[in-house]
Amino acid sequence: MRFFIAQLFRFAWAEARSCAFAVALFAGLAAASVLPLPIPRYDALLLYAVAVAVLFRTLRWETGQETAVIAALHVVGLVFEMIKVRLGSWSYPEEAFTKVAGVPLYSGFLYAAVGSYVCAAWRIFSLRLVSYRTVPVTLVAVAIYANFITQHWWIDLRIPLALLLVLVTWGTVVHFTVGGHRYQMPLALSLTLIGFFLWVAENIATYLGAWQYPYQRETWQLVHPAKFGAWALLVSVTFVTVASWQASRGRLHLSAPATGWALPVRRVTGARHPSPTTPAVRGRGGVPAE
Repeated sequence: MRFFIAQLFRFAWAEARSCAFAVALFAGLAAASVLPLPIPRYDALLLYAVAVAVLFRTLRWETGQETAVIAALHVVGLVFEMIKVRLGSWSYPEEAFTKVAGVPLYSGFLYAAVGSYVCAAWRIFSLRLVSYRTVPVTLVAVAIYANFITQHWWIDLRIPLALLLVLVTWGTVVHFTVGGHRYQMPLALSLTLIGFFLWVAENIATYLGAWQYPYQRETWQLVHPAKFGAWALLVSVTFVTVASWQASRGRLHLSAPATGWALPVRRVTGARHPSPTTPAVRGRGGVPAE
């Protein structure tokens, strides 16, 4: 039990470090909601988000390559926002100097925060994948991104695409390190869990006035639970972007086969950030741990 509690705290601390950029943005949103500002709130949030990004890079909490990947996701998110706002999915009702097509430029940082989390988690947890099918997963992620736009004048394919995403990630396992021990879980489950916490974060963000859905104009209401599924799908776009970058660095695949999920795989010794090719050790009873 002591080991379990210790590992739980190590995991929570690693998650908190991975979410640092997102937590900083939420702190800025909360502060901007109560403090008097000399400029429009959306403009102040843009300056704040840029300052946070510069600070993270200066303190080397993010590498230069990570910053470039996050910036690319910022652009992808900003384009998505401009299209969705134009189609009436949600709105940014406050005035600002830095609004383009009805979208404040700070909003791209909300997507960048998701990218920052995935990049940081990949580094902190030493993530590696087993049986990851790059091309099929990437194609499904692109189709998911497109469907969120085309559904406004064509049929909504979210359910078929969700099933297809499960299919192309079937057997794909994410390996990660906590306290020197390797663990694993299915990629589909990982995306689902991230989607749930993004839905929770969206409720907090809309409460703080980051953006507004049509049914929240009169008074704040809980974001519809269907958005949980939408986030679980949309996060695949971020994941495949980061995975493609990690593949170019040789930090995508694990050379050992998967044996299960949500169970410790091996004890890693001799390195704080273990190599995925570290030889497997024997588990209890002499059974190979991997």
